Amino acid sequence: MVTIEEALNSIESQDIISKVETKPLQEVLGFALSEDIIAPFDMPAFDNSAMDGYALCGLHLEYKIVGEIAAGDVKEVPLQDGEAVRIFTGAKVPSSASAVMMQEKTKVEGDTLFLDEMPKAGQSIRKKGAELQKGQLVLQKGHVLNPSSLGLIGSLGLETVRVFSKPNIHMITTGNELVKPGQPKQEGQIYESNSYAIAGALEQFGFQCAQQQQVKDDFEETKKSIQKSMGTCDVLIVSGGISVGDYDFVKQALEENGVQELFYKVFQKPGKPLYFGRRDNQFVFALPGNPASSLTCFFIYVLPLLQKWSGHKDLGLPWYEFPLQHAYENRFDRPSFLKARIASDGVEILDGQGSSMIQSMALGNALAFVELGQKFKKGDLIKCKLIS
Repeated sequence: MVTIEEALNSIESQDIISKVETKPLQEVLGFALSEDIIAPFDMPAFDNSAMDGYALCGLHLEYKIVGEIAAGDVKEVPLQDGEAVRIFTGAKVPSSASAVMMQEKTKVEGDTLFLDEMPKAGQSIRKKGAELQKGQLVLQKGHVLNPSSLGLIGSLGLETVRVFSKPNIHMITTGNELVKPGQPKQEGQIYESNSYAIAGALEQFGFQCAQQQQVKDDFEETKKSIQKSMGTCDVLIVSGGISVGDYDFVKQALEENGVQELFYKVFQKPGKPLYFGRRDNQFVFALPGNPASSLTCFFIYVLPLLQKWSGHKDLGLPWYEFPLQHAYENRFDRPSFLKARIASDGVEILDGQGSSMIQSMALGNALAFVELGQKFKKGDLIKCKLIS
């Protein structure tokens, strides 16, 4: 059995051969850059107006209007001292302009412009290169692309980018007692839910489950299903069958498929019977079958591995600290990840902490962490990871 820290170190220290691909800009949301993005030109590429108004030559209260410049006009309009041109947001500012005055602070009579206040040199002009200069580092390798990143890259004129590929993920759920939702259920059976929860968690963080299988608690069937998935996948997630019962065949089936155990069992609650293994550049997580345990292990352990495989710089969900709404003492026999809900006035530890209870996780939005025997008073800060 390993500690939480040892398990995470094992995952994060894995040497992974990541794949790289070139993709269109509209298809890379959530991908990590495989190379730095360097500015190919200054941004803005030219002095432009920050607002609708008038470009002014010289600093006066009265000007003669000599023309108009719209956004996208490429002409150069020469201005003499005391002259002004009507200008619109984003339009190129004449090189001889001293400032831009917003239209709300002006009055026009014929071709004469009157200002309500004295302009200041350079006001409302976005200077060339003010945001980025040619050759400047824009985004680093490993940056995970968000909507703003896509807009920024598009503004640099790039229609494709080089990114790390995401892993091909397969999932196997095990259990004689499992019945697919929508099918008739007999006494002693339960509806299978972990595949939906894990697939949803994958999608939440930008990953997809390419293939799902459900197998009975049968050694040969389990072994064959693992063999089939290991033929094509990068990461295999197995749900259930990893404990020490007479019908838990997953660990042996993985060994017979050439998977090297990296750790088995973590000193925590829930999710103690967690398995992590590797075969060449393929990785396997065997998660506990209890729903809350399975999801907790995904958030804490599976996600960092998927992120590392995908080239992310930052691994795992970040830690935050929030004041506790009530006193709490960890009476479990292990460090624990607790289902919790964060609101504006702090964090609440929810009822229903059993490893088989998933309603409290559905109603919550965080996992709060408590050490073995740790006690909290109302208002004490508690470490949390946001899961939704």
